[in-house]
Amino acid sequence: MEVALESEEKKQTFAEKMRFWFRWLLEPTAAFLSRLGIRPNTVTLAGLLGTIACAALIASGKMTWAGLLLLVMGPVDALDGALARFRGEASDWGAFVDSVTDRYSELFIFFGFVVYYLAQENPVGVMLAYLAAAGSVLVSYVKARADASRLDANVGLLTRVERYLVMIPLLIFNQPLALLMIIAIFANFTALQRIWRVRRDAHRRYSQFRRE
Repeated sequence: MEVALESEEKKQTFAEKMRFWFRWLLEPTAAFLSRLGIRPNTVTLAGLLGTIACAALIASGKMTWAGLLLLVMGPVDALDGALARFRGEASDWGAFVDSVTDRYSELFIFFGFVVYYLAQENPVGVMLAYLAAAGSVLVSYVKARADASRLDANVGLLTRVERYLVMIPLLIFNQPLALLMIIAIFANFTALQRIWRVRRDAHRRYSQFRRE
């Protein structure tokens, strides 16, 4: 039983699989940026600025353009880590900056939806934007808190990569309410999935400690 649980813990997330599948693109691009003298944190900042521009487009109702910009910015999100590894500059500080920037990026996007639906006087849209933002932040917070306690939260139906895969096509096809409804439901479900996984891991470790 413990062997099965350990194999579950080592299971890769979808984001990790995506980085592996797209190594053929990320690694040469990282090498090119390194030759230009571009630093990983510069790429991280560029990604944040691009997301703020996306949020501004959403707030002004230009959903299709926001989706297209988010599609372009998607690879940038993975490039900072690839560039840091290529330059041998991967560090805890860099990972921290990347993680915090990712949270700000998502919150800017959902703030764009809040502004848009407030202007439309649509309380349902505002509430869905709030729930989607809350669920998205909780998914990341539960993982971070579990990692700090050395507990396993490596599970989830709608992690950050999947959320962007929902956002991009629904923005392009101008379906913002459907986008927010899906994320509001499934991001919060994912947070609960992770909480349950952490509970299982904590109980398993406690039982193992008592046997020893």
